[in-house]
Amino acid sequence: MPRAHIAFTGVFALFLAIQAHATEPVHTGWFSDVAVDGYDVVAYFTEGEAVEGSAEFSTQWRDAEWRFANQAHLDRFLEQPARYAPAYGGFCAYAVAQGTTAAGDPHHWTIHEDRLYLNYDAETQAKWEADREAHIAAADRNWPGVAQ
Repeated sequence: MPRAHIAFTGVFALFLAIQAHATEPVHTGWFSDVAVDGYDVVAYFTEGEAVEGSAEFSTQWRDAEWRFANQAHLDRFLEQPARYAPAYGGFCAYAVAQGTTAAGDPHHWTIHEDRLYLNYDAETQAKWEADREAHIAAADRNWPGVAQ
């Protein structure tokens, strides 16, 4: 295979990877561009609870506004947004595993292997927790195609 073809193929593959990453959807609701209903995604990791964010400490990432309780949390997010953002763009992890989407509720959440997952409600979260590993594997296969 000629070098030019190999180089073009590599550049094209990189372009597709960047495009797929850049277009990954974030759940913001019907009439808002605010992710996770305005809750501070860093707080799940640092405080171990759902904490409302403030428009005073916000940033834009993946076509959504992300809010934080304080400047320190905003700074942490800016350093590593993908680490703190919920899996599957904040959609319900169980729904994505089932091949569909539903809103993720910031009050029904889990951190598993350093990744934040949201679920629709308590009943749905219980189903998701019952076989979490299998649901994560299924959701990983379905994402992000199920949201497009």
